[in-house]
Amino acid sequence: MYIIVGVVSLLFVVYASIMLVYRYWFIQLKPFVPKDGFLPKTTFSIIIPARNEANNISFLLQSIIQQNYPAGLWEVFVIDDFSTDLTVQIVQEIEAIYPNIHVIELSKVLNGKKLNAYKKKAIETGIGMANNEWIVTTDADCIAGNEWLNTLAAYIQEKDPVFVGAPVAFTTDGSMLQSFQCIDFMALQGITAASVSVGLHAMCNGANLAYKKEAFYAVNGFKGIDNIASGDDMLLMNKIKEAYPKKMGYVLSPEAIIWTEPMLTVNAFLNQRIRWASKATKYKDVSVKVVLWFVLLLNVGFLLLPFLAIFYHPLFFFWLLLLILKTMVEASFAVHIAAFFGIELHWKNVILQIPHIIYTCAAGFFGMFGKYKWKDRTVR
Repeated sequence: MYIIVGVVSLLFVVYASIMLVYRYWFIQLKPFVPKDGFLPKTTFSIIIPARNEANNISFLLQSIIQQNYPAGLWEVFVIDDFSTDLTVQIVQEIEAIYPNIHVIELSKVLNGKKLNAYKKKAIETGIGMANNEWIVTTDADCIAGNEWLNTLAAYIQEKDPVFVGAPVAFTTDGSMLQSFQCIDFMALQGITAASVSVGLHAMCNGANLAYKKEAFYAVNGFKGIDNIASGDDMLLMNKIKEAYPKKMGYVLSPEAIIWTEPMLTVNAFLNQRIRWASKATKYKDVSVKVVLWFVLLLNVGFLLLPFLAIFYHPLFFFWLLLLILKTMVEASFAVHIAAFFGIELHWKNVILQIPHIIYTCAAGFFGMFGKYKWKDRTVR
């Protein structure tokens, strides 16, 4: 029992230290604000993979059309990924009105060829059609604020990066499931902003990315990771970071946030998180792997301790003490991230610690050894 207590204590100390370092980095960040007199000149090709998004795609496209950014400096390619609903027809109707919006059907590009990574192929296809210098990727179920492109361009023109990550946030209806996803994802975004801004991890989210088209081709695009279903964001970022280590950036600005809905069911949520976890073993960024393993092992320890306490009752009080300390450390970081995103935290969110521990262990295990379903496809 002493060995177990010692190991879990050590894991917790390391984890708490890492979280407090992230907190410090995040607090030091100042939101990016475009300089007075900024004149946009960056050209964007926005790539949107879409599969059965008839309920969402028009909202995203309208939010892009309404951008406070010159229409001559952007174009959109919606890459339809074998949709069986009206996604293509809806985009075609918008395309008929706005000549810088285009739809490409992946089924015609592949001509019967089977893949494991359809989203990467969709993005690659869109980039092949792109006419502009910068590639921007987002998801079909997202919404952009009016200053999204303007803020990205201001950051690019001031900082001269080749790869830029930007914040993504979940909306929430206040239900337990959606609140859980909102807070969990918010924490991931806070860690991403903190670590990328100091040049540590190669972390990002494909719903809000921008990179130079020439940088994509300079690292041979998705070659070498094109058989992995997930990873069109972080695995690509890792490749570009290896080639351009001093040219990575993160736009911490409320105006750059992309908003998206959380998963509506527990099953969909778990499949999403397993999909994200499935790429963890493919990272070349050692710092990301180390942190992920510490997080997973600590949560496994938290999951096992209550069962071991059946045989040795003092372990329960040890477990409870660590749980309280873990909550305090995470909350001290979360309040700052929530302030940036304008998310209100409640004391009742504390009870989400237990399901969070369980889901972290499950997503980590099935991400490494299992399968998951995504967009009606079973993926390895």
